[in-house]
Amino acid sequence: MNKIDNNKRVIGVIGLGYVGLPIALEFAGKVPVIGFDVNAKRVEMMRCRQDPSHEMSEKDFENRNIYFTSDPEDLRRANFFIVAVPTPIDEYNQPDLSPLLGASTTVGKVLKKGDYVVYESTVYPGCTEEDCIPVLEKESGLKLKADFKVGYSPERINPGDKVHTLINTMKIVSGCDDDSLEEIAKTYELIIAAGVHRAPGIKVAEAGKIIENTQRDVNIALMNELSIIFSRIGINTYDVIEAAGTKWNFLKFYPGLVGGHCIGVDPYYLVHKAKQKGYHAQLIDAGRFINDSMGGYIAKQTVKKILAEGKHLSQSKALVMGFTFKENVADVRNSKVADIVRELQSYQVKVDVVDPYADPEEMKKAYDIELKPAISEKYDAVIVAVAHRQYREMTEKDFKAISTEKGILVDVKGLYLHRIKSMDYWSL
Repeated sequence: MNKIDNNKRVIGVIGLGYVGLPIALEFAGKVPVIGFDVNAKRVEMMRCRQDPSHEMSEKDFENRNIYFTSDPEDLRRANFFIVAVPTPIDEYNQPDLSPLLGASTTVGKVLKKGDYVVYESTVYPGCTEEDCIPVLEKESGLKLKADFKVGYSPERINPGDKVHTLINTMKIVSGCDDDSLEEIAKTYELIIAAGVHRAPGIKVAEAGKIIENTQRDVNIALMNELSIIFSRIGINTYDVIEAAGTKWNFLKFYPGLVGGHCIGVDPYYLVHKAKQKGYHAQLIDAGRFINDSMGGYIAKQTVKKILAEGKHLSQSKALVMGFTFKENVADVRNSKVADIVRELQSYQVKVDVVDPYADPEEMKKAYDIELKPAISEKYDAVIVAVAHRQYREMTEKDFKAISTEKGILVDVKGLYLHRIKSMDYWSL
């Protein structure tokens, strides 16, 4: 901390996505920072004060002592490393640690005696000590505690949220020993106005983060299952939630698609670790199954309604409004809207997709799905899949203007409940 106070210590942030860039810029207002990302194109954008994730404004880059680079050799000047790379899952829903281990290799090659390494990527309990530290030791030739220190401080960034920001959200911190815990805590206290919580160990901090998202996932799965039941009964889930919500201790979770790189991914890491320990996490696994199936369920309900109107599927057209994994963000990673599109296409329905935030190139590369620049046709079914602000104020008149005769409106988020009077309307 004395070195930081005297600007003799440099912080290196590895991974400049929606997690790493805000951290790097916040620290750069206090101390020198090296921001590293393997994507040279993204680095060039940040040098021009542009956030590839569209979360930070040009103003956020002002008066920041930061050097952006894609050359790992530049990291040799850093003494305090923060690893904020993605932790995705593979096609079999197994943890993919390759970005994390790759970042550990990069840091290990430039690690020096007295350095600190703090991981922010969401992982299962034990990953930092069992998977990452051995890589650091191997690549550096140094020994943990004797030569360098390691900690874990999970990210709590909520994309698109301008209220619960990095500095306004309490930070969990942990270290490999008491001294490192205190040093890491003091370092984060430089930027976190809400304060830090000192966890008693790295595994506790890892577990604390992963159950945040697992808890939400299981609760949303319950609401999704209730939605399926209530649909068969003939009542609306949002009406039921509003009624139940009049009780002071009822928790208002809502049904919907669960995608993205947190809630839709992290529970699989915990399930993986549980299996390693000889336990089948039945409730968590069941919740994941329900949530992963909702895209297909929504598409099938749409198909049923098209058929009920006496239309041929192969001659029908559907418009999907919104593709990003959540409202008002540009991120399309692990978007479950893709499941709706593919399921409809499997029934020979022609599908167009629009989204005011999504990048057409990213959608094409990740999903091989074309993004339509504007609505120029009329559709047999319109599916509002993401609650973007541009869609919230749309009226029944707006939807009728883009719908064929006997057009169907599918409202995934319940945005237009009780506002649609004459169209065939369905929501979760």
